[in-house]
Amino acid sequence: MLKISGHTAERLEDPFGLLEGERYEYFLNIDVDEEDELYSENGLLLKVIFSLEDGSGKIRQYYFIDKGTEKVLDFALEEDEEATVNKYCLENVPVEETS
Repeated sequence: MLKISGHTAERLEDPFGLLEGERYEYFLNIDVDEEDELYSENGLLLKVIFSLEDGSGKIRQYYFIDKGTEKVLDFALEEDEEATVNKYCLENVPVEETS
Protein backbone atom coordinates (compact mmCIF):
# COMPACT_ATOMS: atom_id res chain seq x y z
CA MET A 1 0.00 0.00 0.00
CA LEU A 2 1.34 3.36 -1.06
CA LYS A 3 1.02 6.26 1.38
CA ILE A 4 1.85 9.81 0.35
CA SER A 5 3.08 11.86 3.33
CA GLY A 6 3.82 15.16 1.60
CA HIS A 7 5.07 16.74 -1.58
CA THR A 8 6.68 19.60 -3.42
CA ALA A 9 5.35 20.70 -6.78
CA GLU A 10 5.98 23.33 -9.38
CA ARG A 11 4.61 24.27 -12.77
CA LEU A 12 6.89 23.46 -15.69
CA GLU A 13 7.33 26.21 -18.26
CA ASP A 14 6.66 25.49 -21.94
CA PRO A 15 8.33 28.48 -23.61
CA PHE A 16 7.55 27.26 -27.14
CA GLY A 17 3.93 26.27 -26.50
CA LEU A 18 4.47 22.73 -27.77
CA LEU A 19 2.50 20.93 -25.06
CA GLU A 20 -1.26 20.79 -24.60
CA GLY A 21 -2.48 21.95 -21.19
CA GLU A 22 -0.20 22.60 -18.22
CA ARG A 23 2.60 20.40 -16.89
CA TYR A 24 3.67 20.04 -13.27
CA GLU A 25 6.58 18.29 -11.60
CA TYR A 26 5.83 16.67 -8.25
CA PHE A 27 8.17 15.07 -5.76
CA LEU A 28 5.96 12.93 -3.53
CA ASN A 29 7.24 11.63 -0.18
CA ILE A 30 6.26 7.96 -0.06
CA ASP A 31 5.89 5.91 3.10
CA VAL A 32 6.31 2.19 2.50
CA ASP A 33 5.89 -0.68 4.95
CA GLU A 34 9.16 -2.43 5.91
CA GLU A 35 7.85 -5.68 4.40
CA ASP A 36 7.35 -4.08 0.96
CA GLU A 37 10.01 -4.66 -1.73
CA LEU A 38 10.13 -0.89 -2.29
CA TYR A 39 11.12 -0.20 1.32
CA SER A 40 14.28 1.84 1.88
CA GLU A 41 15.46 3.01 5.29
CA ASN A 42 16.51 6.26 3.58
CA GLY A 43 12.96 6.92 2.41
CA LEU A 44 11.47 7.20 -1.05
CA LEU A 45 10.41 9.93 -3.41
CA LEU A 46 8.16 9.50 -6.39
CA LYS A 47 8.90 12.02 -9.14
CA VAL A 48 5.81 12.61 -11.25
CA ILE A 49 5.28 14.66 -14.40
CA PHE A 50 1.58 15.49 -14.37
CA SER A 51 -0.49 17.21 -17.04
CA LEU A 52 -3.67 19.18 -16.50
CA GLU A 53 -6.03 19.98 -19.35
CA ASP A 54 -9.67 21.09 -19.12
CA GLY A 55 -9.81 20.12 -15.43
CA SER A 56 -8.65 16.57 -16.13
CA GLY A 57 -5.29 15.32 -14.89
CA LYS A 58 -2.99 12.58 -16.16
CA ILE A 59 0.35 11.14 -15.07
CA ARG A 60 2.74 11.49 -18.01
CA GLN A 61 5.85 10.01 -16.41
CA TYR A 62 7.03 8.85 -13.00
CA TYR A 63 9.86 7.11 -11.24
CA PHE A 64 10.88 6.17 -7.72
CA ILE A 65 14.01 7.67 -6.17
CA ASP A 66 15.89 6.45 -3.08
CA LYS A 67 16.32 9.57 -0.91
CA GLY A 68 19.68 8.49 0.49
CA THR A 69 21.44 7.60 -2.75
CA GLU A 70 19.27 9.56 -5.22
CA LYS A 71 19.29 6.37 -7.30
CA VAL A 72 16.33 5.79 -9.62
CA LEU A 73 14.57 2.53 -8.76
CA ASP A 74 13.07 0.28 -11.42
CA PHE A 75 9.56 -0.24 -10.04
CA ALA A 76 6.13 0.43 -11.50
CA LEU A 77 2.99 1.60 -9.77
CA GLU A 78 0.11 -0.83 -9.55
CA GLU A 79 -3.15 0.29 -11.13
CA ASP A 80 -4.75 1.31 -7.81
CA GLU A 81 -1.56 3.12 -6.73
CA GLU A 82 -1.46 5.02 -10.00
CA ALA A 83 -5.08 6.09 -9.44
CA THR A 84 -4.16 7.26 -5.92
CA VAL A 85 -1.19 9.29 -7.22
CA ASN A 86 -3.26 10.77 -10.04
CA LYS A 87 -5.99 11.85 -7.60
CA TYR A 88 -3.41 13.27 -5.15
CA CYS A 89 -1.71 15.33 -7.87
CA LEU A 90 -5.04 16.63 -9.18
CA GLU A 91 -6.07 17.68 -5.66
CA ASN A 92 -2.72 19.39 -5.03
CA VAL A 93 -2.09 21.40 -8.19
CA PRO A 94 0.05 24.41 -7.27
CA VAL A 95 -1.85 27.69 -7.17
CA GLU A 96 -0.35 30.42 -9.30
CA GLU A 97 0.50 33.53 -7.30
CA THR A 98 -0.33 36.83 -8.96
CA SER A 99 1.39 40.07 -8.05
